[in-house]
Amino acid sequence: MRIGVLGSGGMADALGGRWVGAGHEVLIGGRSAMRSAELAARIGASAGTPADAVAFGEAVLVAVPAAVAADVLGHAPGQVVVDCTNSVVPGRFVLDEPRAAARLAARSGAHVVKAFNLCHVDVWRGPLVFEGRPLGVPLCGDSEDALAVVRELVRSIGCVPVDGGPLERAELLEATTAFAIGLWVGGADVRSLFPTVP
Repeated sequence: MRIGVLGSGGMADALGGRWVGAGHEVLIGGRSAMRSAELAARIGASAGTPADAVAFGEAVLVAVPAAVAADVLGHAPGQVVVDCTNSVVPGRFVLDEPRAAARLAARSGAHVVKAFNLCHVDVWRGPLVFEGRPLGVPLCGDSEDALAVVRELVRSIGCVPVDGGPLERAELLEATTAFAIGLWVGGADVRSLFPTVP
């Protein structure tokens, strides 16, 4: 699959590199041409502008700060867009912009799927199997066709897609992330909050 990546930071690196390793074609389109080229060379992708990434991708990963996501994506009617952003206020661990994914969809005209936002960037760089089970990736979206594309991206790196419901539930996924980050920073083992029912 052809994947356009908006951004050249940690998530662009970790997920873009995973997808290259899984045999996908990846184009990095960050706001800095130099950083995009450096990242692309490091992970075996190609580089261009954000507009190039949107035009290139059968799916587009938005891996820029949530506050600028809509501006960087621009108008992308009908495009499959994977939103891995979190609008978490540093230090307070609350959402700066509730319903950010829904607004991204409304402004761009894209079929937005919220995914890959629940785990820290370093999780995506390591083994994606925990206690003998592959990592589950919650997905929230309204387009079944877009969800099918993102499920394929999830499975291609050895993870399991988990149905999280329509896009309106994406803010719950972001809020869960914000809450979990706050607990994790405070030293709690977040996994202990979700035991398997016997």
